[in-house]
Amino acid sequence: MQRSVTQKIVGIALFSALSFVVSLLEFPIFPAASFLKLDFSAVFTLLGGFMYGPIAGIIICAVKELIRFIFGSSTGGVGEIANFLVITSLVIIPTVAYRFKKGLPVVIITLVLGVLTMTAVALMSNRFIMFPLYMGEGAAAAFNGLWYYVLFFNLIKGFAVSLIVFLLYKRVSWIFKKINLQSSPENDTIDK
Repeated sequence: MQRSVTQKIVGIALFSALSFVVSLLEFPIFPAASFLKLDFSAVFTLLGGFMYGPIAGIIICAVKELIRFIFGSSTGGVGEIANFLVITSLVIIPTVAYRFKKGLPVVIITLVLGVLTMTAVALMSNRFIMFPLYMGEGAAAAFNGLWYYVLFFNLIKGFAVSLIVFLLYKRVSWIFKKINLQSSPENDTIDK
């Protein structure tokens, strides 16, 4: 029991570190909304959530955002809080569902639901957290002019991350199983 807890902690730490490193490779995809920067750190949050459960996915995201805040946040922590809310909303539905029912159709459906939830949370967090804290009284008008960028950005990011996780999970899960970092043997494949 103690060994499996230690292995799970090591796995979560590894995913958190990978997520942080990848988060540094961010780039804008819409010049008119350059504050929306795409990175693929959520791939490791989702992979960790599938391997270790939804709480582990949330922890991975929280640790990554905390490290980003400590090592030079350009948003004073506001962006990290909003990103935490957005990414955990992507992670929760597929990883909770995967605990109870495995299989390709379930994974595809729950990833789509996760992306739609993430997009809704992103719209709300930008409207009520990011824009007001950065723009004060002009937040509502600024958001009204940019909301569709937020919408499309999060749909693109969510589906791109989900596709990468879907393609990678089966290929990387055997590595964790082999080095005995995976917490439970029944989590070895997405398409059982």
